[in-house]
Amino acid sequence: MLRLVAVILLVLQPVAAFALCEGKDLIDAMPEAERQEVQARADATPYPEGLLWRAERGDTEITIFGTYHFRHAETGAHLERLKPLIDAADSVYLEMSLEDQKGFQAELASDPSIMFITEGETLPDLLGEADWQHFKAEMEARMIPGFMAAKFKPLWAAMMLGIGPCEARNGGLEGGGIDEMVGEYATEQGLGSHSLEDFAEVLTTLDTEPPEKQIEMIRMTLAWPGDANDMSYTIRERYLQQEVALMWEFSRAVSLKYGGPTAEEDFARLERIFLTARNAAWIDKLMAEVPGQKVVLAAGAGHLPGEIGILYLLEQEGFTIERLPLRP
Repeated sequence: MLRLVAVILLVLQPVAAFALCEGKDLIDAMPEAERQEVQARADATPYPEGLLWRAERGDTEITIFGTYHFRHAETGAHLERLKPLIDAADSVYLEMSLEDQKGFQAELASDPSIMFITEGETLPDLLGEADWQHFKAEMEARMIPGFMAAKFKPLWAAMMLGIGPCEARNGGLEGGGIDEMVGEYATEQGLGSHSLEDFAEVLTTLDTEPPEKQIEMIRMTLAWPGDANDMSYTIRERYLQQEVALMWEFSRAVSLKYGGPTAEEDFARLERIFLTARNAAWIDKLMAEVPGQKVVLAAGAGHLPGEIGILYLLEQEGFTIERLPLRP
């Protein structure tokens, strides 16, 4: 979903040139008992580590790469690793194809209600003065002016808070992440790219969340006492170490610790929306469209591990799963 946010912000504002953001690793900084618990949960997860995988069943071969949607120090190296795999592929799948990204930009330009409140109360009214001022300051730190932040739909507003201010200010949202690079390279090779899902359906799902729950998500995020730049740094660096399940379990631990009495229920609901339902739909689509093909699939790394992850789901479809090295 952060890829959708990146596409949206690319339409809305200019941004600076890419620069690497530093920070503190929040997993290393956890109390030892908490860190061990998070690590144990990650270790118990199916396919906990690894970004590049191959799934084979008969004459069907799916190469899966877990992406980090914004640029980072290894983005170019990752693309070079993927290029020969794309060269040998029959088709390439992204969460959202380049063509659909352009369609989304056009639809957003003609229908701002996709992302913004166009009538009725806006966030200053819905959040109350204290939370609104806090949220406004956080958005301004991400180069989003208050007048625009005021009109975000609540769930989109909550998602914006998941992007570190440094990452937002220093080019992380200007495009050029690995998902886009894969799509561009596939297009250059004459393959183009296919979407794993209809973005309009995803947005409709987001809009069905009860408004009060969406507002609560903003408040939960604002209640976290940590530094958002440290959070972004932690997720990015653990991604580069290929510790995907650990990233997710750390996020779960933070949500449960600071999310209030309904945190567990809220986290489970969002997991169903953003991962469980989407992963299952992606597998159904692949099973219908790619038998007998060699496919490269690039999607957010969080979709890979776990019993709801696409690797385990492919295993349940009879595929043999093999981890591949990032450096051949």
